[in-house]
Order: sequence, then C-alpha cells, then structure tokens
Amino acid sequence: MDNNISPDYIFETSWEVCNQVGGIYTVLSTRAKTLQDEHKDKIIFIGPDFWQDKKCPFFTESKTLLKPWVKYAREHENINIRVGRWDIPGKPIAILVDFKPFFNKEHLDKIYAQAWASFGVNSIAAFGDYGEAASFGFASGLVIESYYHFHKLKKEDKVIAHFNEWMTAFGLFYIKSQMPDIATIFTTHATSIGRSIAGNNKPLYDYLSAYNGDQMARELNMEAKHSAEKTAAHIVDCFTTVSEITGLECKQLLEKQPDFITPNGFEDNFVPSASTFNDKKKEARDILTTVAETMLGYKLDDDAIFLGTCGRYEYKNKGIDAFIDALQRLSSDSRLEKEYVAFIMVPSHIKGAREDLQEKLRNNDKTGQLPDNFITHELFSPEGDNISSAIKWFRLDNNKESKVKVIFVPSYLNGSDGIFNKSYYELLIGLDITAFPSYYEPWGYTPLESIAFGIPTITTNLSGFGMWVKETKHDHTNSLTDGAVILKRTDYNYHEMVDNLKLTLLEYSRLDKGTITKVHQKSKELSHAALWKNFIVFYKESYTFALKARKNN
Repeated sequence: MDNNISPDYIFETSWEVCNQVGGIYTVLSTRAKTLQDEHKDKIIFIGPDFWQDKKCPFFTESKTLLKPWVKYAREHENINIRVGRWDIPGKPIAILVDFKPFFNKEHLDKIYAQAWASFGVNSIAAFGDYGEAASFGFASGLVIESYYHFHKLKKEDKVIAHFNEWMTAFGLFYIKSQMPDIATIFTTHATSIGRSIAGNNKPLYDYLSAYNGDQMARELNMEAKHSAEKTAAHIVDCFTTVSEITGLECKQLLEKQPDFITPNGFEDNFVPSASTFNDKKKEARDILTTVAETMLGYKLDDDAIFLGTCGRYEYKNKGIDAFIDALQRLSSDSRLEKEYVAFIMVPSHIKGAREDLQEKLRNNDKTGQLPDNFITHELFSPEGDNISSAIKWFRLDNNKESKVKVIFVPSYLNGSDGIFNKSYYELLIGLDITAFPSYYEPWGYTPLESIAFGIPTITTNLSGFGMWVKETKHDHTNSLTDGAVILKRTDYNYHEMVDNLKLTLLEYSRLDKGTITKVHQKSKELSHAALWKNFIVFYKESYTFALKARKNN
C-alpha cells in the first residue's frame, strides 16, 4: 500500500531549467514527464532567464499562461518573469526569472547579510560565480513567494519547494526564513568540496574518512560555496543526493547523512523505435565512417569497432586520461586483430569546424591525411588542451598500420556543429561500445544512455551508476555479456584499472557476431530497470518526508 503524501504543488528550481549545461539538465528534463503526468501543471520549474534578447531553444513563452499573476508580479512586485512551456517531453510549466536586478553589490550585501543573520551562511570569501548564483537563488525564492500569495495558498495545500545544487541555496534560505509553511527539499548532485578535492588531484576515496569539509574548503578557497551547501543540507526539511557514493561524501564533508538517495532515471523516448532502429544505426555508422575516413585519408576496415567516450571536459574526473592511456596500451597489444576507432566526444573551447575538413567532406575527398588528423574542430588554445596533448604524447598518430585510431570531437553535438550536423544521440547509436572510466562521477548518465541504445558500456565502481548496477543486479557477473562492466578503481590502482579497461576492449574485439547480438540485447534489458517509472518512487518518498517534517515544525 502506498502511504506517500501527494503534494498539491511542486516548485523545482535549478540553474539548468531551460539551460542545457550538464547532467542536471538531463535529470530534470527526463523526470519532468513522469511528474507532469501525475501532477498536471502543478509541477512548475524555475530557471534563470538568459534569453531576454533572443529566443531560448528550450522554452516556448506563453502570453496567456498564468497571465494575471505574471502581470501582478511585474507591476507590483518588480519581479520580471516569463512563463511558458519547457520544450521537453511532458512540456511542463517553466518560469524564467530575470535575476540581474539583484546581481549588484547593494542587493548582494543584503542577501548575504540576511543569510548570515538567519542561518550563519558565510559569504565573506565569495568570488567568481557565487554572486550570480546567490542572486538567482534569491530571485527564485521571490517567485515562489509571489505565486503562493497571489493564488492564496496556505499550509493545507501541501506545497513543495525543491532546490538543486548549491547554486539555488539562497532560494532555500529565503523560503525557510519567509515561508515556513512550504516544505523544502535540497538535492546535491555532487558536493562542491568533493568535486574540488578530486579536481585538485587529491586522493578522495581512500582518505575520505579523514577529511574535514570545513578545513578543506579553506585550503581550496571554497569557503563560501561550501558554507552555502552545508547550511542548506542541515536546515532543509529533506536532504537528498543521487547515489550512495555521493551520500558518503555528504556524510563526511557536509556532516549530514542524506535523508534519501534519489537515483537518476531516464525516459527512453530518445531511443528510436524498433522499426527504425537499424536504419538510424546504419545512418550514424555511415556518418562516423565518412568523417573518420576523410580525416585519415584511407578506408577503414569493414568490421572496425567504433568505441566512444563523452561528457563534460573534466580530464581526470571523467577518466579521459585513463581512456587515452588504455588506447595506447591497446594499440601496443599484439593480440588485437580488429581495428578500433575511438571517438572522444568532449566539448572544449573551439573557434568552429575545421574549414579544411569541411572542404574535403563537401568534395567527398578521402585521399590524403589532414594535418592533426585526430581533431574535427579548431581549438582556441590547442597547446594547452589536455586531450590533444595526451593523444600526441602517447603517439596515437592514426597511421594506417595502427589497429587503434582516435578522433577528438571537441564540439557540442547539437545538430549544427559544422562537421557531423547530428545530435549526440543521433551519433551514439552508431557506436559499438563505450567506456567511461570515471574517477569522480556522482551518477553517470553517459553509460546509462549507452546501454539504453543497446551499446555495452564500461565504467567504474566510483560512479553512482556503476554502484547501482552492482548493488541492484545481484546476478551481475561483471562481464560484457551483462551489458555493463564495472571496473574497480581506487585512489592508487590507476595502472591496474587502465590495464583492465584495455583487456575488456580486447575481449570485445574477440566476440563472435552471435555473442555481440546477445550483449547488445542484454544492455537494453539492463537499462529498463533505470526508467523513471521505477525510480520516481524515491521522489515520492522524499516529498512525503519533507511534508511531514514541515508539519512537525
């Protein structure tokens, strides 16, 4: 029997509402349909309005939706908002708020002072994006308050305000101090101090129990962000995070055990239907082949294996360093008989598509190698780029005789990159296998998306997804025949892990066609367990917990 309490309104705030930056966009945009189906326009997303002078590609503004309130908020409360639909499955209501009027010293001083007086949030050492985040969070709190009062809501209406990441914490502080009848949830998708420790090449996991979050925040110049995040975790009605591994971080570094783990699910509506799947796969394979052969200047083997990795440009945290290292070791292994073509799809700072490559593609010219024939777009600072430097360091020179080729795609794959002109999903389906040997990965959508397309994946036990596979699939034998291989990674076994990655890639190259078909089918089956219809229960439990906690205060 379901004893959960269903909220009447859910306001969910994130920097990535209608603003595609990273993995949180995927979390919210895929979960939205499940929530919209159940709460029909009572789930309302709040995001930053960066698009006032141009059209937002993810947002369709409405001149009639919530019109009386919008007019009142603008004219009587000086809150500049736009209301419409988030252009994603479910098309939930989205409110974009202009936070720039609060992004000045006078307003920020007041915002910081209020948070200090009410909750002890230390913003003295604020710098960088802290002020921008604080002003947006504060503005989102004003939006929720305005909507609540205008529509004459009260405590009996069971209202939830859900804030994602430290960037929205000042919205939580405002609601907790001004609107105590609203139940609050705060979700950290990765602790700011944990990510910083990992990003600064300090051992995070083997030494985790000895770290003090406050001390490390001072050492890494993260005091303000850490203070906002830690305070939010402690004062909120319900504190959640996305995986068990991040929960350990929270307990140690924020000194707060999460009330719930809410793993990241997905909707499989981005996967082509069975009737079109093979055609889409062939189309993607043909495009990947054409670009690679045009760059390399020679024909690839018909049975070449297409390997991929992708994600945010965090060279160590995402395991990009290990991926390239494994390619070098694989290229030197005499047991490798098939050809591997590795695509590194990681956005960097680019000027644009390479004009020489565009010209060759227009002329269907696959003769003669391009200079730097491993990269598809022109970088602003190629000499300082870690991926390019590593490819050259390991002498992955893309010679025809080498069994391992590497193609670096440093552009966002949004359908108009100038080379592929296809979205990431439209190209992902053309790969044979993926690898994400992450060091720091609170969840890991990329391996989950891979298996959703029936593409086996390799990741590590330091990713939330990897831990979920091991903990929930008790019959998991940790081989390619399961659809996902979870490599053991610690602070000190880098070389062993890279060798195991190489051996797994070598193993895949030796599979016969029948086994490969079974591997791809097993991958799809594994992904079904992570659909939002299976994971949304964790959110229902967190809503109930928050509403009860508010009721008891």
